[in-house]
Amino acid sequence: MNDKQHQQKTQRGATSAGEDEALLPTMPASLSALMERAGDNRALPPVETWHPEFCGDIDMRIASDGTWFYRGTPILRDALVQLFASVLRREEDGQTYLVTPVEKLRIAVEDAPFLAVEMAAEADMPDYRGRLVFRTNVDDLVPLDTDHSLRFALEDETHGLKAYLRVRGGLEALVTRALMFDLVALAEEGTGDTCGHFGVRSGDAFFPICSMEELAMLEGMA
Repeated sequence: MNDKQHQQKTQRGATSAGEDEALLPTMPASLSALMERAGDNRALPPVETWHPEFCGDIDMRIASDGTWFYRGTPILRDALVQLFASVLRREEDGQTYLVTPVEKLRIAVEDAPFLAVEMAAEADMPDYRGRLVFRTNVDDLVPLDTDHSLRFALEDETHGLKAYLRVRGGLEALVTRALMFDLVALAEEGTGDTCGHFGVRSGDAFFPICSMEELAMLEGMA
């Protein structure tokens, strides 16, 4: 990065911080306190152990492309998005909430709260067929295993294939379209109990996409 690019990045960061700081007076008190700690390196808070009263909806939305909005204005600072993401919780009602020890606020999520934006394979397993590991847009590193499973679904409008990675609790990351091509390229027929299914292997786990019969039908229609 040259000096000019560094200066432009610094200016954008300062602008983002300034615009996000302007949101502070309109935020609920507990979220304002969180914002003041944006950028601190902290472990994920134990949101699953917090049980505050529901305090209503907050005008916050996560768009399908991963952009966060508050009152229609995008939240530009990465550290702030990561901070809010750390206190997200999806509950049995299918809704997503920002949770602090004293407040629980419902937000809108257009698709999934996170995006899986990078993928790599661990190379220290037998036959170099280690687990796949994903990085999300909020910098979570998530191994693909039985605790962080992968599910596939058809998009309502286009019937195109989408994949969702379980990040933590009920929260998922939508695998980006570019990574979907990489996933499908890695897919293979299962063995043993998964024989007859086409899917993605990660370590000892197998995540089916469809049956081999369905795959043959799809290939015949292509």
